[in-house]
Amino acid sequence: MATLATETNTFSPIPTGHAAFLEREFFRNDGSRHPPRLGNIPLIEWRRMGEADGHSIVESISTFAQPAGLTLKSVYEHLRDTLIADLKAAMPVDVVLLFLHGAMVAHGYDDCEGDTIAHVRKVVGADAKIGVELDLHCHLTEEMRTKSDVMVIFKEYPHTDIAERARELYTLTVGARKGEVAPVMAYHDCRMISLWRTPDEPMRTFVKRMKDLEGKDGILSVSFGHGFPWGDVPDVGSKVVVVADGDMRKAERLAAQLGREIWEMRQATSTPYDSIDQAIDRASKNSAGKPIVLADVADNAGAGAASDSTSVLKRLVERKVRDVATGLYWDPVSAQMCLEAGVGSTFDLRIGGKMGPASGDPVDLTVTVRGVTPEHTQAGLSGGRAKLGPAAWVEADGIHIILVSVRQRAFAPDGFTGLGCRLDDKKLVVVKSMQHFYAAFAPVASEVRYVAAHGAVGPDFAAIPYTKLATPYWPRVADPFTGSNTR
Repeated sequence: MATLATETNTFSPIPTGHAAFLEREFFRNDGSRHPPRLGNIPLIEWRRMGEADGHSIVESISTFAQPAGLTLKSVYEHLRDTLIADLKAAMPVDVVLLFLHGAMVAHGYDDCEGDTIAHVRKVVGADAKIGVELDLHCHLTEEMRTKSDVMVIFKEYPHTDIAERARELYTLTVGARKGEVAPVMAYHDCRMISLWRTPDEPMRTFVKRMKDLEGKDGILSVSFGHGFPWGDVPDVGSKVVVVADGDMRKAERLAAQLGREIWEMRQATSTPYDSIDQAIDRASKNSAGKPIVLADVADNAGAGAASDSTSVLKRLVERKVRDVATGLYWDPVSAQMCLEAGVGSTFDLRIGGKMGPASGDPVDLTVTVRGVTPEHTQAGLSGGRAKLGPAAWVEADGIHIILVSVRQRAFAPDGFTGLGCRLDDKKLVVVKSMQHFYAAFAPVASEVRYVAAHGAVGPDFAAIPYTKLATPYWPRVADPFTGSNTR
């Protein structure tokens, strides 16, 4: 079992090199024996279940790089070949379990996951069973489908079900090796590029419907791959995956049926976005006793953005907004200056705007350092802690800013409160995140809203400049199945 994962924004200016995999989380042969991070969560579950069933378990690498731009070719090939070398040393094996993202792209490889699975299949042969767990922001290719036996995709966004899906994959893949089930997989291409937020209706009910279909009438597993919009690859877009017990026609029919249901929900599942000024106006009228939480989705590090865009901060300053907290700004230089200056120091500081056009211009402020720590963390996905490195909380005329040294989206309030920055006395909290903040921030918010600001992962899906996608898609065309071009 192994993890090899990252999510690639092919439009991001930040290359993904060795350090991205080695410094964030990298384990060799023992990932499941470490506290949960992200990449090792499935490995922990698979070891627990495998040992309980009396299996011999061999681990290879466990590494999950922060989303960014294209992975360097040599880096991907080195990690893949390390995994394959460990697999060859472990042969013969009956089952291979892989945690892959599904949207990893390297120079020369549009489909890293399919390539990795194909290399695994070449080593283990036809009899061994290969199970793959994927992030729901995945590209689903024919290579992935035909070279694996079972693919299970997260159902929840934010991803609160990583461990649950790992247990499901283990059961199905081991069951297939024992001959208890004969999984076959079918896709349905929804020809849609969008974001689907599963805590909200009608997606909440649709997720329940997927779960209710499983384990009945020969249906083993149902997944909805939302796709990763900011990947310029031939297979970008959303697809339904159905795993049936030996009956491909049944899998195909159900996948098509569910795909039609998703299509019919397209307007109801589209996220409304505020402009920056609309969001500020709404916050100025907030008297609920809890802050409005606003997601700066276009600067989400979890989709490959730099997390140093200043478009929202600049407008907050211009409009003299008070009682607002915003973060997490990836600005290690500014964070280090604050650590050196110390709590209580007041000085001029240049914040953000360092990584290119999508980051905007830096904002110059006179700040007071309110809190610092040499090693900051926040609660991560599905348990564990996410590293943020040296960090600082600074205030400039009622605007409270969190500066971090490790590029990471905002997951949880302790990214702010861990430095001493309260949120319960704020009118507005702006998080650089797309959706993974939701589970932890919604309980402390009067409401959650989303803003379409300037950044590297803007939500205008019709305008993404694809060069490799040949299939028409909504919302670029009104009906990609009939060819209608009227939006």
